[in-house]
Amino acid sequence: MKSHVYRLACIFATVGTIALSTTFAAAADYVCVIKDGVNVRTGPETSSPVYMELFTGYPLKILEEKNGWYRVQDYEKDSGWIYAPLTKECTSVIVNVASSANMRSGPATSNRVVAVLERGVVLDLVERQGKWARVRHESGVDGWVYAPLIWP
Repeated sequence: MKSHVYRLACIFATVGTIALSTTFAAAADYVCVIKDGVNVRTGPETSSPVYMELFTGYPLKILEEKNGWYRVQDYEKDSGWIYAPLTKECTSVIVNVASSANMRSGPATSNRVVAVLERGVVLDLVERQGKWARVRHESGVDGWVYAPLIWP
């Protein structure tokens, strides 16, 4: 039987740079972007410059809340402000490796590879089992990834 291994990739643009703050929220809460083309800005207002544009499901860590805006941080530790109603609670994770990670048919390296996941691919978290996470890509591909290779 022929084995099919999918290569899953994601592309998104970031614009500009900002300095990272050294303050952190007491508890790590995470949200996801609710639609494509949502702006993360350098300040908590629509007149602030756009720092990056994100897509549906992109996970973010909430660092602070101010006047209906969240100061957020992504898996690359980039931070900025997003209008809170453009986010929701979610179970998305993102591949956080230098190049790629294997998605396997079961929670062990002895299981066959069902997909190769590139850095930045967003996945739905289905369950965790020890140091493994069962995930699903929007294309329907489902499998297991070693949990230290995803964020959060």
